[in-house]
Amino acid sequence: MKMLKITLKRSLIDKSAKTKRIIRSLGLRKRGQTVIHKDTPSIRGQIAKLGSIVEVEEIDA
Repeated sequence: MKMLKITLKRSLIDKSAKTKRIIRSLGLRKRGQTVIHKDTPSIRGQIAKLGSIVEVEEIDA
């Protein structure tokens, strides 16, 4: 099963409330933090909304 390693690369200062809610729903709280999620269409959609704020890496688990 494919997994996604998501790292918050930029600060959330001056970002919209919607962007902040998406980051929180992914489980990210501070810059540099990394979380691992299953590769699902809903997670991919959230990542697509964030642009260059996060870094995504595919891993096999």
